[in-house]
Amino acid sequence: MSTSTSTRTGITAAARVHDAYDRIQAVDRPEVWISLRDRSDVLAEATAIDPSLPLAGLLVAVKDNIDVAGLPTTAASRSFAYEPTADATAVARLRAAGAVVVGKTNLDQFATGLVGTRSPFGAVRNAWDPRRISGGSSSGSATAVALGIVDLALGTDTAGSGRVPAALGNLVGVKPTKGLVPNTGVVPACRSQDCVTVFARSLDLARTATELMTGPDGVDPLAREDTAHAALPTTPRIAVPLPSQLEGLAPGWAEAFAAAVDRFRVLGHQVVEVDIAPLLDAAALLYDGAFVAERYAAVGAHIDAHRDLIGDDLDPSVATIVLGGATPTAAELFADQERLDRLGAAGRAVLAGTTALLTPTTTWHPTLAEVAADPIGANSRMGRYTNFANLLDMASLAVPAGFVDGLPFGVMLTGPAFTDRRLAALARAFTAPTVDLLVVGAHLRGQPLNGQLVAAGGSFVMEAHTASDYRLYALDTVPPKPGLVRAGPVTPGDGRSPASGSGSIVGEVWRLPAAGFATFVAALPAPMAIGTVALDDGTDVTGFLVEPWAVDGAQDITQHGGWRAYRKQA
Repeated sequence: MSTSTSTRTGITAAARVHDAYDRIQAVDRPEVWISLRDRSDVLAEATAIDPSLPLAGLLVAVKDNIDVAGLPTTAASRSFAYEPTADATAVARLRAAGAVVVGKTNLDQFATGLVGTRSPFGAVRNAWDPRRISGGSSSGSATAVALGIVDLALGTDTAGSGRVPAALGNLVGVKPTKGLVPNTGVVPACRSQDCVTVFARSLDLARTATELMTGPDGVDPLAREDTAHAALPTTPRIAVPLPSQLEGLAPGWAEAFAAAVDRFRVLGHQVVEVDIAPLLDAAALLYDGAFVAERYAAVGAHIDAHRDLIGDDLDPSVATIVLGGATPTAAELFADQERLDRLGAAGRAVLAGTTALLTPTTTWHPTLAEVAADPIGANSRMGRYTNFANLLDMASLAVPAGFVDGLPFGVMLTGPAFTDRRLAALARAFTAPTVDLLVVGAHLRGQPLNGQLVAAGGSFVMEAHTASDYRLYALDTVPPKPGLVRAGPVTPGDGRSPASGSGSIVGEVWRLPAAGFATFVAALPAPMAIGTVALDDGTDVTGFLVEPWAVDGAQDITQHGGWRAYRKQA
């Protein structure tokens, strides 16, 4: 047996498989899976993988509306199940790149829902809080990644199913332009709108998997080539909704979104508010108009023929939605298509001149009980910012954007068809690790060493003041620079008055990419040091300090309140 090592994980294929199956037992989330391969079969396949392949030994979970040869496809309905004889094109391409399928995951039945609770195989509980939903319809796939069982997972997205679960699981969710990844071997929800999607914990892995699956397969008539390769503009323009179009977000989410917007500003991007009403109106057409007829065309006949199973094998909410698709007439469908065309034109006009639209991925994170109490209403709230993307032929990418009250919060970048790589470039800059650094001397704006910060990728964030128990000294260096040390609490008669703030030193906070910060610190000369600095607002920040021995005999300039003030009078 081979002991090949994955080029990505750095561990042997055998160890990775054993870790995954041990993790499955440890987390005890049986509702994640509809079918699992035997450990021994996965182990044999993984250890035979060529380690030079791009996804060598990585483990993948597959949403159970996507065919995997040797495992039944159920779309979360036992009465619908069939045995595929071949992998879906997306699965085959990942396997050819070295990925190994662990099993098939649970979903909102027939990929109809954004909550992850509409399945006879059980509601999929959130990886961070089991009282809450995972998001759907790709619930099991996202949760398998969020729980650390697999490295990546395949989902599908018609109304947000590849993005909402990513946001609620602290994951990246890639929804490519329609047709870039063939839908051959995928049970349709809405054939003209469906996309195969990818979940991963890292943007690079998610995008790598997507690129490996991209390109026509000669079978799916809707598959398309990616013909766009435009680079990002020098100053990207990020569109954001009007404040009124952000109302109704969960507590704390508006503030989290504002922080995400500020992060793009710090990156040097221009942020512009736009009226996204045409997009929101288009989103409503997906379920409230005649387009739902395509869901009936996909699986309506099966539900019609098995009405006696509604409430048992067939989910009542899904059945209501799909069977409702039998009602619209052809005339109504064409009328809605015309309305969609006009809304699309209006939406393109609103976004003209911008690089991407930034929104929250979803609006809230309900509990399982809240969804059970109002299954249709709770679900409808989830898709406000996702439902329009496929209808209007747009690419979209969901990325983590921090936590609110201990739960993940995510944002989404959306752009025209074939802007997938541009969205990824924006997301890569947004998600790159950063370090905020307080500078108080020669690295301030306009000072002789500021160029070092800029060269390291730094961006000015804000002016800041230290707490009142610091001292600043003028060091005998070339070029001249100060040394900051913490001196302890202010005491009467020491020349530092809390009322005057003379013991609080003014500086600037700069944000650097982690790699740039590491390079910057590595070149830092003695006696300068990096440590934790307390600010006057009670927060701490990484900042410039000096070794205490270096201030022996140095001039105490604390009374000036900062380096610029001292230099001005010197």
